Amino acid sequence: MVASGYRRLTDLPAMLPIFPLDGALLLPGGALPLQIFEPRYLNMVDDVMAGGRLIGMIQTAPGGDRRRPHLAQVGCAGRVTSYAETGDGKYLITLTGICRFRVGEEVLVETPYRQIRPEFGPYAGDLEDDDTALEFERAPFLSILRRYLDRRGLGIEWEAVNVAPAAPLINSLSMALPFEPLEKQALLEAAGVEERREALAALLAMNAALPLNDDDEPSSLQ
Repeated sequence: MVASGYRRLTDLPAMLPIFPLDGALLLPGGALPLQIFEPRYLNMVDDVMAGGRLIGMIQTAPGGDRRRPHLAQVGCAGRVTSYAETGDGKYLITLTGICRFRVGEEVLVETPYRQIRPEFGPYAGDLEDDDTALEFERAPFLSILRRYLDRRGLGIEWEAVNVAPAAPLINSLSMALPFEPLEKQALLEAAGVEERREALAALLAMNAALPLNDDDEPSSLQ
């Protein structure tokens, strides 16, 4: 899924600011809207907008403290492709996924936000536009999806689902559906879109059969 300007590993930075956020999944080619309000991340957005506009989205792992938690092993770099300021000092941005990375060395920096040396090599295939031809038997998958959505009281635009190309459909569902952080991480770390489709189908089937928690409320997918 080639993004303009990023076709080789050498196009990607040696250092990357990171935004740890559990439950937020960014995949190559996907678009993730974010509302930024914490001062250190406002600072981060200011800095990246003056440079390469790349931010590493990543979830946390057990351990560390609240302001400096341990990091998951894999995240995804995204480019700021939409930016707006609000009257109360917040930033509204959209990140478009470029390439996944493994967490390398964390760099000691003076910035209030954390930075790492990302290892993009294991995910060089994210820069190749080779997923557009992916196809699969949709009827069984959409049947599982419908059961999952009905079970949770979620709505979706089925006309768009029925005509969407396979790879963008799988990635957009993986990003949008309200899975648990560990489930989101599993979808992120799937080797490719076909493996992600298999993992997504398994999660849909499993979650469709589970009882709802008290704090699960019906909503609509945006």
